[in-house]
Amino acid sequence: MTAATIEILDAPSKADDLQAVAARCRRRVRSRALFAAGVAAVPLPGLDWATDLGLLMQLLPEISREFGLTVEQIERLAPDRRVVVYKAISAGGGMLVGKVVTHELLMRVLRLVGVRLTAQQAAKFVPVAGQAVSALLTYTALRYVCEQHIRQCLAVARQLQLPAPA
Repeated sequence: MTAATIEILDAPSKADDLQAVAARCRRRVRSRALFAAGVAAVPLPGLDWATDLGLLMQLLPEISREFGLTVEQIERLAPDRRVVVYKAISAGGGMLVGKVVTHELLMRVLRLVGVRLTAQQAAKFVPVAGQAVSALLTYTALRYVCEQHIRQCLAVARQLQLPAPA
């Protein structure tokens, strides 16, 4: 299999294809964020953080994979094409695009939504309404982080005009 064939199998390119991939990713994010919100409503300290981290460790690489922008997918490209991809990623400011998602990297990302998550932890101590607020803050924080990642992947894919998958 040639590098061009591998590229074609990995990433969307046309604007319609990219929008379809983004929509598919957003649906996945919504359903997982709802799950995380349900867990956040449970008044057990720490359970929600573990769930959030676990979901992000799964979701962010899945989103990158959908756009053909995982480390493995990029490394299979021809060297000249790989350089172009990494330049597009750095120009777009993609914090997680084309990188292995680690616990440390996620902690940096979660600092972006730290105020929401801190408020979410505090809200848990208020009976009933606190759990509802906690669930809402978890949902919005996860959606925010994932939406930023989807937008960055979309921008990189548009810039590269990658070929459509087979």
